[in-house]
Amino acid sequence: MPPPNQSASPSLSSSDASSIAEPKIRRLFAMGLMVISSVMISFGGLISRYIEVADAWQINIYRSGSIFAVVLGILVFQYRGQVVVKITKIGRPGLVGGTLLAIAGMAFMQALTTTTVANALFTLSAIPFFTAGLAWVFLREALTRVTLITMAAAAVGVGIMVGGGIGGGSLYGNAMALITAIGFAGFAVIVRKYRHIDMLPTMLVSGLILAIVAGIVRYDALWVGWYDFVLCFIWGGILSGIGNVMFVVATRHLMAAEVTLFMLLEFSLGPLWVWIFVNETPTTYTLAGGILIMSAVALRALHERRTSQRALKRGRLAGPG
Repeated sequence: MPPPNQSASPSLSSSDASSIAEPKIRRLFAMGLMVISSVMISFGGLISRYIEVADAWQINIYRSGSIFAVVLGILVFQYRGQVVVKITKIGRPGLVGGTLLAIAGMAFMQALTTTTVANALFTLSAIPFFTAGLAWVFLREALTRVTLITMAAAAVGVGIMVGGGIGGGSLYGNAMALITAIGFAGFAVIVRKYRHIDMLPTMLVSGLILAIVAGIVRYDALWVGWYDFVLCFIWGGILSGIGNVMFVVATRHLMAAEVTLFMLLEFSLGPLWVWIFVNETPTTYTLAGGILIMSAVALRALHERRTSQRALKRGRLAGPG
């Protein structure tokens, strides 16, 4: 006969315990990857300020080329003899997605070289809301009232920064940052629609398009010196290349709200690095618009996370908002 108070509470077997612990371990690992990825990518704006000679197009040549090389190496290591099959499987959606990434990459470099890092990154923090809007148009995904309110708040924040750039001579850069956000959002919608396809090879398409277009524009001055070349390789191959691969792996084990919160870390740290190391102080318009955007993203993400947790407690997954 079992001891008192033990017969009513069945013990977990070792297999049951491991099956419960495994998802938690994967989530913790994914969160660690997201933190490392966000911190790595956040240094891109700072590196752009240490570039000595290279212009936006020259940076794109070597940055995109290094991304292409690193991602291709990772794909070869992962799939070995099947790498060509995996690349061709992205099909037309992958080509369109890669083209949108390339456009976003071109606009991003134009933004970083013609406006402040804070303006560019705070504008990019509105990507989740541009994604929601495009998903509503092209995928007919419903928009909740909370999402509409936060999208409106983010739009006002972007408007404040873009409007403030008129007097500061950075209207072009702010507009390029806006195009960057829309390009990334379009890519996110394609990934969402074709989620059954491994879209990592689209980074190869993007890198190839960027390198070709930038090479055509600056064919008369391709070499930028070893110092700028090394910085471009670190930025593209290590920070962006490896960082984005870690991001793709981590998002498979996290809720959308958690991914958004980790993205905030990247957008918040980027302006901080240039403020600390090169004394690039954000304007009042930038701070006001950026705070509004970041607050909207944070509140929306926290709301989604709380809603998802309540739904999980009731034994079902919450639908997309």
